[in-house]
Amino acid sequence: MNSEIASLARLSISLPGDLSRQLDIMVEERELPSRSQLIAELIRHALAEHEAFTRPDEMLAGTITMVYRGDRGRVRHQLAQTQAHYLREVISSQHVFLEDDQSLEVLLVQGPALRLKDLCDALRRVRGVHQLHLITTTTLLPPLYEQEDDKRAVA
Repeated sequence: MNSEIASLARLSISLPGDLSRQLDIMVEERELPSRSQLIAELIRHALAEHEAFTRPDEMLAGTITMVYRGDRGRVRHQLAQTQAHYLREVISSQHVFLEDDQSLEVLLVQGPALRLKDLCDALRRVRGVHQLHLITTTTLLPPLYEQEDDKRAVA
C-alpha cells in the first residue's frame, strides 16, 4: 500500500450550497480529479501563509509578484536598489513590460519569514507599485553554493 495513501486522514465538512457549487465548478474548470485535491492545495497555501506570520524565524522559499507603472526608469531603479539591500533573500528576478507603461516583475526569494515580510514592505513603499503578492512554501531551495570549510591546497 502506498505510504501516502496510508497516511491520509478523512475529513467531513459542511459548506453553504452556493460555496459547494463554486468549489465543484472550480474543480471541473481546473480538470482536477477530486475536490480533495483542490482543498488540500488551498490548505497548503493557507498553512504556508500562516507560517509566515506566526513563525518569523522560519525559513521559507517563494515568489514575490509585482505590477508597477514605470516612470522613466525611476521605479525600476528604486526597486533594484531595494532588492540590493536583500541580496541574500532575492535569488533571481524576471521582468517583462506590459501595456500602458506597466511592468510585471517576479522575484524568487528564500529566507526567514520576517526578512521576506520586510522585503515586501520595502518594495510596497516604492511609489508606483500597484500590486504585490508574496506566495511562500516551507519547502526550501537546495543550497546554491557551499563553501568548503577546509582550504584547498594549491598545487
